Amino acid sequence: MQLFYAPDIVPPEYVLDEDESKHCVRVLRLGVGDRLHITDGRGELHLCEITDANPKRCAVRVVSTEHEFERMPYRLIMAVAPTKNIERFEWFAEKATEVGVSEIIPIECAHSERRIIKREREEKVITAAVKQSLKAYHPLLHDMTPLRKVLDMPFDGRRFIAHCDRARGERVYFPKAIAPSENIMVLIGPEGDFSPEEITAAVERGFVEITLGHQRLRTETAAVVATVMAATANGE
Repeated sequence: MQLFYAPDIVPPEYVLDEDESKHCVRVLRLGVGDRLHITDGRGELHLCEITDANPKRCAVRVVSTEHEFERMPYRLIMAVAPTKNIERFEWFAEKATEVGVSEIIPIECAHSERRIIKREREEKVITAAVKQSLKAYHPLLHDMTPLRKVLDMPFDGRRFIAHCDRARGERVYFPKAIAPSENIMVLIGPEGDFSPEEITAAVERGFVEITLGHQRLRTETAAVVATVMAATANGE
């Protein structure tokens, strides 16, 4: 299946942008009558037929539509501090998209070594992963957000924080703390971990302290592991 991403698609007719048209006609060598799939990133998966194989303005007609294609039974928000080496954060974003994530919030913390991200670049990484893994849902990428704002963000689910400092209360093994179909938010700190004050603030706001196992993980690895654990708990 060849999947294209077009958030502005409105059936029954649509024209791919120049980059996607070139990829479709010149790279994939698709022609009039050939079929491809287009998603709007909000769960709609359109089966389309090419009506004009123009490498600059490839036109298609929607043949059929699947609604809520492979919709996840849970909502997962991963709030992760971007790494100093941005490629490591991008690796997390790519893999989390492949496994299944609803939203990614880059968070700015006291010990953050990176406080700026290039939103357009990260969006491209996520979009490429959506197309490669045949997803009909495009994760929402937030702007860089101070941790304090995330701590006070309304959320209709359970909230967790993974850290390496001493536990303020009971620290729970993440897979044992979650149940199928429940919405989840997970905080993963920077290379230097969350500050003691940040951990205390999170716990005071109801975040449950979790461990991802006995191994000491890098930021991006911990974020991917948490994403996989949430998917496994939901049979994904």
